[in-house]
Amino acid sequence: MKYVVLGSLGHVSKPLAEKLIADGHSVTIVSSNPERVEQIQSLGGKPAIGSVEDVVFLTKTFKGADAVYTMVPPNYGARDLKQYIALTGRNLAEAVKSSGVKNVVNLSSIGAHMAEGAGPVSGLYFVEQELNNLTGVNVLHLRAGIFYLNFLSDIGLIKQRSIMGGNYGDNTLLALVHPDDIADVAAQELENLTFKGKGYRYVVSDERTTDELAYTLGKAIGKPQLAWVDFKDEDAMNGMLQAGLPEELARNFTEMGAAVRSGEMASDYKVNHPTSFGKTKLENFAPYFAAVYAQPQSAEAHI
Repeated sequence: MKYVVLGSLGHVSKPLAEKLIADGHSVTIVSSNPERVEQIQSLGGKPAIGSVEDVVFLTKTFKGADAVYTMVPPNYGARDLKQYIALTGRNLAEAVKSSGVKNVVNLSSIGAHMAEGAGPVSGLYFVEQELNNLTGVNVLHLRAGIFYLNFLSDIGLIKQRSIMGGNYGDNTLLALVHPDDIADVAAQELENLTFKGKGYRYVVSDERTTDELAYTLGKAIGKPQLAWVDFKDEDAMNGMLQAGLPEELARNFTEMGAAVRSGEMASDYKVNHPTSFGKTKLENFAPYFAAVYAQPQSAEAHI
């Protein structure tokens, strides 16, 4: 079959493309970076270089595909992050409609049922709605947990203050995911194409409390005493600003953390809890975390 994969050679898109190519499918990989052309070709994929802001480019790229994997590329310089995400969703939906594609697997997030109050995830709410409004198109949203990789940003804080932390609440249970597990599910859904109409599926690798998270990662780096510290929203935002994050990002991430703390972020997830998890548990990720931790880098704290 013919597939189009957005997300260049990112954490989910690369292993997804590799799986589809290995199974003998034709895979076009969309990237905004011309320097990715040779890497994409070396995987056996077909590069399509352009922007998700260009509906004409997306439409041309999508035409003839049996299915498309969509996602919103990060834009840390966006003046209005939620608006950027929502507008990208509109572009994707317009391209799907104009190209005649009938099957879409879209990367979303736990909390995407929240139209407001969930930081960047509230932008994904509008992406889901744009795709759900398409007529005659089967759409499956993969609502992923918190990426393990996100906690690499705590390394500076660990080195500087020997703590991990956030504004998630005291010993909050988190739904976590490894991108390889998302890629596994996406490949399965794209190859089977058994989903019909509009729907969503939660993709999670493990569930751990913040205390368990800190202990497991701390043990891997030789700091079994490492503790998770619950920050107030103001302290969390100030910490991110001090670490160099743009104010728009810091504000959105603080809002998302508050949604985790309130429980609203995971409310639909709890009602529609998955019956099985991915293969990559926290202990499987810990050695990678330790390897990155061992590399020389800045000790700036990210709170």
